[in-house]
Amino acid sequence: MPATAASRAPREGAAVALRLGRLASMGTVAALILIAGVWASWGTAQHVMLTKGREQGTMRVTRCAGDVCTGPYTPASEGSRARDRVEIERTVAVKRGQTYSVAVKPGSSDVVRTGPSGLLYSWVPFGGALLLASVVVAGGLRMNRTAWVLGGSGLALITAAFVVL
Repeated sequence: MPATAASRAPREGAAVALRLGRLASMGTVAALILIAGVWASWGTAQHVMLTKGREQGTMRVTRCAGDVCTGPYTPASEGSRARDRVEIERTVAVKRGQTYSVAVKPGSSDVVRTGPSGLLYSWVPFGGALLLASVVVAGGLRMNRTAWVLGGSGLALITAAFVVL
């Protein structure tokens, strides 16, 4: 029995609805991945980027144990006070005996690295989110050029962070 225009319309309508559903769901997933990347990065990045009114200085790493390195803090900004012991997260780039420019997290003895290396390092989770979102954009949304831009941006951010560190 030949297909008529009336019998094709519901099938085409269903295909359009499925396509729109796929675009909406994959767009939502990609957006949530990017939002989660910004959220994960902002916890550290805010202390590096918004330095006005924050205590800034240098930290000399004297001891590393587990996931934390400690050492004395020497103030460099007005209103900052010297501390015998502050803590910084132990990463590949933090070495015992080195001195780093840092900012103190308000209300704690935790510090984060400042300067270009600290800024780039704080945004590494967002770089990972860009890489992951690029796969979703390419596969789910079929927007290959946009996916290449997202993936390239994420790769460039992560690479720049580890080159500077």
